[in-house]
Amino acid sequence: MILLQSPSRFLLQTLQDRVLSGEKGMDIDCHTVEFDDVRYHIQFSMRNPKVMVLSVALPLPSPEAILCDGLPLGAIEAIKAAYGPVVQILDPPKDGFDLTMKINLTKLPPDEEQRNAILTQIASVREVVLGAPLKILLKHLASKTVAPNVDKLVALVHRPNESFFLAPQADKVTIVYPMRFQDSIDIVLATSFLQEFVEARRTAALNNVPSCMWSPAPPLELKGVPAEALNANAGFVTFVVYPRHVEGKKLDRTVWNLLTFHAYVSYHVKCSEGFMHTRMRRRVESLIQALDRAKSDAEKLKKLVNGGSFKRLSLKNEGN
Repeated sequence: MILLQSPSRFLLQTLQDRVLSGEKGMDIDCHTVEFDDVRYHIQFSMRNPKVMVLSVALPLPSPEAILCDGLPLGAIEAIKAAYGPVVQILDPPKDGFDLTMKINLTKLPPDEEQRNAILTQIASVREVVLGAPLKILLKHLASKTVAPNVDKLVALVHRPNESFFLAPQADKVTIVYPMRFQDSIDIVLATSFLQEFVEARRTAALNNVPSCMWSPAPPLELKGVPAEALNANAGFVTFVVYPRHVEGKKLDRTVWNLLTFHAYVSYHVKCSEGFMHTRMRRRVESLIQALDRAKSDAEKLKKLVNGGSFKRLSLKNEGN
């Protein structure tokens, strides 16, 4: 199994190249898109080569998702806490984007290790912003409390027009994913994958990981959710997270894994589909080679028969 990485590789490489370039540089104005329709607009100017303007467009939220000024709950506070004086939030953001930040590379710490850590954190802006409300809820779980002013069921955006749901309690948080896929083959593969995923959780080696369940119908936690939000053609996956899963350094890893679970499943479904196609092509090629060999052997036999290797004798020839 392959886990997706939090930092955007393109964004991180762009930042590192600009830091290493000294005072030299060129105008940069480029767009890049990541999975689940997260878009970046990166801008550098020759007039100020050490300042980057980064605009981020998040997945289009579903009606039930909770937002605060167009961003996930707690996103602004999370940005300030993660980046400090290096990043300034511009208000309003650029047209077509949900967040615009001015990143001053001259304010990075001189120590190389600390500098690379902050650059990696900037390249992980997706996790910082989209994972902010999830991190708030799980931090309270670590202290065995429930975040104040939070509904019994919280909807968080993770894909365009799609949400996953959290039911926070003091001793656990239940997370439910309605799994939707467009392609009919993906639906079949994802359903099989998720059922095997649940079975793998029951092995002794995975006793300490969050419990996992799959069902074709919505679980009881989603009672009262609008029917449009429950349109899942590959069933529903439920995780139950306990305080031990979010202690210390486990928190950030848990947030990222939960935030990208659908993308994780989609990635492995596509890999499985590609693997099966490769096996099918190899099988067809081996069958064609077997048919070609059989055809070649038949042609050799035909030439052998018609080539005079067998001489037919008549009675006249025998008398002579």
